[in-house]
This record gives sequence, C-alpha cells and structure tokens, in this order.
Amino acid sequence: MQFVRIEGVTIAYDVITPDPANPVLVLVNSLGTDARIWHFVVPKLAEDFTVVTYDKRGHGLSDLGNPPYRIEDHVADLAGLLDHLEFSDAIICGLSVGGLIAQGLYAQRPDLVRALVLADTAHKIGTAEMWDKRIAAIEDAGIAAILDDIMSRWFTAPFRSPENAAYGAYCNMLLRQPVSGYTGTCAAIRDADFTREAQAIAVPTLCIVGEQDGSTPPDLVRSLANLIPGAQFEVIEGAAHIPCAEAPAAFAAVVRSFIVNDVKD
Repeated sequence: MQFVRIEGVTIAYDVITPDPANPVLVLVNSLGTDARIWHFVVPKLAEDFTVVTYDKRGHGLSDLGNPPYRIEDHVADLAGLLDHLEFSDAIICGLSVGGLIAQGLYAQRPDLVRALVLADTAHKIGTAEMWDKRIAAIEDAGIAAILDDIMSRWFTAPFRSPENAAYGAYCNMLLRQPVSGYTGTCAAIRDADFTREAQAIAVPTLCIVGEQDGSTPPDLVRSLANLIPGAQFEVIEGAAHIPCAEAPAAFAAVVRSFIVNDVKD
C-alpha cells in the first residue's frame, strides 16, 4: 500500500504490475468498503493490466477529509491520484458509488478515461428521503443497526451463511467503517445525479450487475445502460451487489472480455 496527499487529504492506493505496455485499469470500491473487496479479482486481471486500487476518502486507510462530501470531492481525489501516477486514458471500473465517481470523472476529466465499467450502479441511486433516513438511523444507533439490511442487499442468501468466514469478514469491514465517512458518502450519493451526463458518454462502456442485487437491481442498471450510447449490459448470476467479492471469477471474466474485445488501442 502506498500513500499520497491530494489537496490535503491522504489517499491510500496500490499499483499492481505497473507495466507501461499494459492498459491501466482502475478499480473504485463501493460505499462502506475499501480496496480489499477487489482482492480476488486483482490476480485474475493483473497479468494483462496495470491495476490501480485505492480507498476513497472516509474509507479504509484514507483520510476522512471534511464530511459530508459531494461526489465532486471523490472525483477530485481520483483525478488527483491519476495525475500523481501520470496515468491517463485509463479504464475506470466503479462499483456502486464507485460507478458514480467514474461517471463524474468522465464528465470532468475525459482525458483520463479510455473506457468505463459501471458495476451495480446507476445514473442516480435512491431518493433524498431514503438517504436522509439512512443517515439519521446511523447517527442515532450506529452502523450495526443497519448491518443485516445492508448485507441482505450486498450478498445472496447462500453467501450469508454463518459458516462462511468471508461473509463474517465483510461484515467486519462495514462495522469498522468510520461512521462519518459512511454518512458523508451517503450524502454524496444522495445529491449525485448523472442522468444528463450519462447520455453524453462517448467511450466504450459496460454496465454489469449481480442478478440478485438489492441495492441497484438489474432493471435500474439496465436503465443506465440504455442512457449511454452503445453501452453493453451484462448480468452476473449467483451474485448480488458486490459481485467482485461473491463471484470474482465471473466478474473478472466479463471485464476482461469487454476490454479485450471492445476497448480499442
């Protein structure tokens, strides 16, 4: 893990197989998680791509900054990281809020974006009332109060078996998440709307969703794909909102196929 200060905020990141001959693939994690959700995906992609992972502000080892956030704060962090690494023309793969960040990066810094993989996300996620209710519940009773509800959206019932050690670990990841980083990013999602910007995306785009996603269901992700000219849409069976953790081989295979077949040099 490496660290860089971007506009006063420390961002934790990693670069795997930094071969200048390889396309750059950036993986942007979801709300309440950190870069570890990509652990099983990275080895399946690192042979052919320079893979960048990082912790969003308010998550993992990165600084809190000044929550609540705007989606533009997260976008500026990613743009600053890519500028620091001197990477441009990258493939940006964003999961959930990471997909909003990817859309925002393309809108603000198209020079940094070669293609988009928008996973389990949308042009607008939820309503202001929904996000305000979640923020209030967490501020009142902590993240533990919403754990079971969130996990039922993140993972399928078989994965949520008490015997599955991985499931317990992902519960720990959410429970140990800084509350203000979580609620601050809830506010960023609440206020983000890329409906208009999505229609102007002009790079190859793949929209992926787990078939049992309870946070951004397949119909919602399909509506995003329908907004983006020429976008592809794929459903990953046997997975919910975090397919990179629940079905990493299938997730990596879909991403690899898209890049190899549809992202031109």
